[in-house]
Amino acid sequence: MQSHTGRLTTHVLDTALGKPVEGLLIELVRIAGEDVERIGSTRTNDDGRCDAPLLSGEHMTAGVYELRFHVGDYLGRNAGEVAFLDIIPIRFGIAEGAAHYHVPLLLAPYSYSTYRGS
Repeated sequence: MQSHTGRLTTHVLDTALGKPVEGLLIELVRIAGEDVERIGSTRTNDDGRCDAPLLSGEHMTAGVYELRFHVGDYLGRNAGEVAFLDIIPIRFGIAEGAAHYHVPLLLAPYSYSTYRGS
């Protein structure tokens, strides 16, 4: 019997300013070969986190997923300009539905990084 206690979480930190990013749009999609299924979207709260897990319970299944962080407006993109960073896609795999996967985004105006957190 498979346990459904796993969850997917994220948070966004502005490393240049040393603070959480509030109000950032994040989309979650599942990738299956050429098929892309949009699972949902949310925005970060004042702590740079989402108010609820992006996936949890029976929806937390093995597969390939992608978080799409819409950072262009936050980084100050002006109308008519091409942003250096606009949408940051982070593609990752979930192997265990019962595990906690935390995929944070560390953001600066011209760079970003991620890791598997806890």
